[in-house]
Amino acid sequence: MKKIFITALCIAGMYHAYAQKSIPLYQGKAPGTENWKQKEAQQFNQLFKTEVVFNVTQPSMLLFQPDKSKINGTVVVIAPGGGFQSLSINREGIDMAKKLAENGITAVVLKYRLLETKSNDPAKEMMENIKDRKAFDAKTAPIKIMAGEDIKTAISYIRTHAKELNINPEKLGVIGFSAGASVILESVLHSKDASMLPNFAASVYGGPSQEILNTEVPKAPLPLFICAASDDQLKLAPKSVLLYNKWLEAGQPAELHIYEKGGHGFGMGKQNLPVDKWSDVYLDWLRFHDFL
Repeated sequence: MKKIFITALCIAGMYHAYAQKSIPLYQGKAPGTENWKQKEAQQFNQLFKTEVVFNVTQPSMLLFQPDKSKINGTVVVIAPGGGFQSLSINREGIDMAKKLAENGITAVVLKYRLLETKSNDPAKEMMENIKDRKAFDAKTAPIKIMAGEDIKTAISYIRTHAKELNINPEKLGVIGFSAGASVILESVLHSKDASMLPNFAASVYGGPSQEILNTEVPKAPLPLFICAASDDQLKLAPKSVLLYNKWLEAGQPAELHIYEKGGHGFGMGKQNLPVDKWSDVYLDWLRFHDFL
């Protein structure tokens, strides 16, 4: 693995307003994508009704640190979703990070590598791509591996710089939304180096592949929080149940919450439904496991 670029850059721009730092994961171009020419962009997407980032070629972390009077040593890496075509940067990233920071947890929003968007509408392009699911899965397969390397690199960076980040390296968790749930499971299930393995994890309306569901769960204790909605438009709720059963069969701590209504992509949005309070339930779970 290439040496991680350790210089933290001060950040600017609208969606950066709440983050204290943006930290690039690699020095120079990310390994394996040195020839990518697309340029990272951001927009409010009408189809998704939220802010999205797309064409990420240089993976980075947006760091949110709590007030010093609140900081408790726990850190959570957040992987937003977006079908590996974009990142729901606010609803599944920054808004979650702000809530965690308000509760004393250092939060890191991961901007991992994505499929190239050739138009200026990543959501529309993704919806067209998934009409041929087999072809889309073939296109995203190498991206999933790269994104998995990005989150493992982020975990390694955080643990290496634990002292300056004022965090406990043994209280490091990951949470992923939709496609981001597959990214965090890469760190959980495909980490050969123990230093890249998180201490706890959460999957929010994820759709783990059969390959992930067939992969052996780590032996070290690794509590898993799972959340989804029964009316998920992508019909992914049953996969959350399969993931829960996988953790149970491995003798690992697991907690599952399936809401009746909420759809896919509820994130930190508000629908005046019980699902709106899922993040409070997640905080209760963190407290139960002494991470809050």
